[in-house]
Amino acid sequence: MKLDIIKNQWLDIVFEGRNKIYGAYELRKSNTKTTVRSLIIGSIVFSLAVAAPLIASLLPNSEEEVVDNDIKITTVKLPPKPKEPVKPNLPPPPPPPPKVDQVKFVKPVVAKTEEITEEPPKIVDLKEKKIGSETIKGDPDAVLTVDEPVGKGPVAEIVQEDNNVYNTAGIEVKPDFPGGMEKFYKFVGNNYKTPEEEGLKGKVYVTFVVEKDGSLTDIKVLRDIGYGTGAEAIRVLKKCPKWTPGEQNGKKVRVLYSLPITIQSAE
Repeated sequence: MKLDIIKNQWLDIVFEGRNKIYGAYELRKSNTKTTVRSLIIGSIVFSLAVAAPLIASLLPNSEEEVVDNDIKITTVKLPPKPKEPVKPNLPPPPPPPPKVDQVKFVKPVVAKTEEITEEPPKIVDLKEKKIGSETIKGDPDAVLTVDEPVGKGPVAEIVQEDNNVYNTAGIEVKPDFPGGMEKFYKFVGNNYKTPEEEGLKGKVYVTFVVEKDGSLTDIKVLRDIGYGTGAEAIRVLKKCPKWTPGEQNGKKVRVLYSLPITIQSAE
């Protein structure tokens, strides 16, 4: 006896002598119907999923497409056209050189006498004349001009001013105060106001530059003893008369000068 697995005959054989009321028998008995039903439902769902885009494209679109026709125009300010630079008044170009007698050069060729169309110039005709591709009659009354060779014009000498600051140790002619350095020390002593501080004693070191015109500039206090002693030294040097400037290589130059001022208050 052959068994058909698709049909439920094998269930009776398997569950023969067993409790058929048990749920396993009922589940296996209805398994064929359940499988067929699931296959049909799955096929329908799959078909709908595949055909959904096509169905959606065939349906009429109820919403009208809204087109935005509002165009905004913004005015753009263009930059002004660049102005062409005004050309300076250039001198007129030189006149063309006067015409000079010129004789056409005929290249000599070997030919028969009857074939000669133009005879070459004679040596007498070439005397004091140029040779060119054509014959030109010069102007005997023209003014002769001679081109100057390039690089032979006047050369302007460029003199650079010497603004270096020299030291008194290496200068040829040292700057000097009118009347000598003793008068300079006397000028500083007469004009310097010592602070009224008891027991004040020390030195103020000052540097300055004697310019080419004899004035004092760049006055600096390197060290002082306080109580406004440095500021007072600057004040005195600013009102100092002009010096005789220093010289180097026969030219007036700037010279750095240092000055120690000894201060001692009256006891």
